[in-house]
Amino acid sequence: MKLLLIDDDARLTAMLSEYLTAAGFEVAMAGSLKAGRQLLAAGNHDLLVLDLMLPDGDGLDFCRELRAHPQTRRLPVLMLSARGESMDRILGLELGADDYLAKPFEPRELQARIKALLRRSEPAAAEDDVLRFGRLEIDPAARLARLDGQACDLTGHQFDLLVVLAQSPGRVLTRDQIMDSLKGHPLDAFDRSIDVHISRIRSVIEDDVKAPRRVLTVRGVGYVFARKQDAEPSH
Repeated sequence: MKLLLIDDDARLTAMLSEYLTAAGFEVAMAGSLKAGRQLLAAGNHDLLVLDLMLPDGDGLDFCRELRAHPQTRRLPVLMLSARGESMDRILGLELGADDYLAKPFEPRELQARIKALLRRSEPAAAEDDVLRFGRLEIDPAARLARLDGQACDLTGHQFDLLVVLAQSPGRVLTRDQIMDSLKGHPLDAFDRSIDVHISRIRSVIEDDVKAPRRVLTVRGVGYVFARKQDAEPSH
């Protein structure tokens, strides 16, 4: 698996590169967004580890740029930052990052998060049945959701969340159950990360304010993917 690290901390990237290479990854490094763009254009990478603050730009803006481009829209992005405030994390997730890790961190935790993201980005072998809910189609094998035949703009993590919910329509899933279904994603189940991703999913699959709301919140419990008869009007 090929990883790209974009971070201007040369000592940190050298240490991480050595650690991840020993773990079996192929690692490329860039100290600026300009260099990172060149490496992304030159070769296929399976995952990007992106620093939030870089000398020639903001990692948040770069993440938004990646999600707007067809070739990098589904590239898993793990964002790093010395700023650990919850609003920074929420903003990063809203702009398309799949995970967010505050500095300082243990290399072992970074490796675990990378492996979790890569597992979820692999095509599903057994789940080849398309799930259909009116205008919405969810194809686990192709890792693609369509609304009226048009591909939905979701990150890999958001797609996995949607599949977990849609495979149990009408059943209320707690945050713990969702995390278990995502095979141990390292995000804290009690922070707002899941809520941010659910909000993004809703904005994509519930584009008609007159249509019933598909993903419902059960206050204090979790979420439920509504069956047709359970759906609530959008507001």
